[in-house]
Amino acid sequence: MKALMFGWEFPPHILGGLGTASYGLTRGMAQQEDMEITFVIPKPWGDEDQSFLRIIGANSVPIVWKDNHYDYVRHRMEGRMSAEEYYHLRNNIHYDYSRIGTDDLGCVGFSGRYPDNLLEEIGNYEAVASVLAHALDFDIIHSHDWLTYPSGVFAKQISGKPLVIHVHATDFDRSRGNVNPTVYAIERRGMDEADHIMCVSELTRRTVIEKYGQPPHKVSTVHNAVEPLANPDEFVKHDRKDKLVTFLGRITMQKGPEYFVEAAARVLAKTDGVRFVMAGSGDMMNKMIDLVAQRGIADKFHFPGFMRGRQVQEVLADSDVYIMPSVSEPFGISPLEAMQVGCPSIISHQSGCAEILSHVIKTDYWDIDAMADAIYAIVKYPAMYKSLRELGRDEVNNIRWFDVGLKVRSIYDQVLREYRH
Repeated sequence: MKALMFGWEFPPHILGGLGTASYGLTRGMAQQEDMEITFVIPKPWGDEDQSFLRIIGANSVPIVWKDNHYDYVRHRMEGRMSAEEYYHLRNNIHYDYSRIGTDDLGCVGFSGRYPDNLLEEIGNYEAVASVLAHALDFDIIHSHDWLTYPSGVFAKQISGKPLVIHVHATDFDRSRGNVNPTVYAIERRGMDEADHIMCVSELTRRTVIEKYGQPPHKVSTVHNAVEPLANPDEFVKHDRKDKLVTFLGRITMQKGPEYFVEAAARVLAKTDGVRFVMAGSGDMMNKMIDLVAQRGIADKFHFPGFMRGRQVQEVLADSDVYIMPSVSEPFGISPLEAMQVGCPSIISHQSGCAEILSHVIKTDYWDIDAMADAIYAIVKYPAMYKSLRELGRDEVNNIRWFDVGLKVRSIYDQVLREYRH
């Protein structure tokens, strides 16, 4: 089974949960003996793990014919792809993309991020997909999130192969209902054209059916998992006087950071000896710093900025409580990461992971008093802390990407059977 996947980020260079989920899923699926995955991202950095899949950088795919000498191509493409592969792709340019600015090899540049000209990059990515759809051999197309839906649709139209899309979030989640009509149109078209839609939670599945008009039989729930840690015991909790309560994620309205601050103020009004960390970055960062100052708790609050990789595990392992007060969280991998290193978690009922986790405390995102009570109970009652720590770790160690990969494979098989008939 050969899958052509379109993604937008891949570890170690990630800006959110999409890259983490893409890595875990593909690594889990690659354990199936006959599974071959080609994963396309706009801009690889060269240090991605390609031991279990093949990564193609969209910035290395020619979309405009340029006549270059073999030695020059080999030199320019060194470390990215072979000259032979470059020429093979160049021979599969079937459309005139001369309107798009390209370099001396006919390749288009990508930021590898979420730039101001994101819609332009999505369109350029679609051009790259057309070349790959003509040039590569694959059985099925798999597009991750709205940024790659147009590429998946175009690849389907060109190749005649079925398209599965993976909904990691919708614009209803990101915008608290204030939906961007352009983004919604891209999402809706991707869903309409897809042969099957995979959603990371029942919460997201309901949104896809109700808000995007998709037939229920076409939409499946495939919950995320968490990548096992090679040496979980090396992440330790340091002895200190104060308890540590951590929020870790994008500081945006979707994640409910203001509810975390308000709950912190409630806790600090009842007790001393607790500190709060808001790790991450986002458009509400300055607003949260101001809110912390207004509540008079700035001396108990820390803003360490964006964290990635090992830093995440270290701060979670050192925390007494992890809290995810998301207003609308399609899944939310971070509580699973916290539980892996023995950190008790509090999550909102409005999160997809609440559907599969038992040994956490669940509150409504808006219920600041319940959130504060849960924090207080964990930091003040050692038996509760110990129970959530131990049972949570056991629970999350049984939520494996390999099992998720088997479910995705069964969907592939079902789609291909239906497509052939």
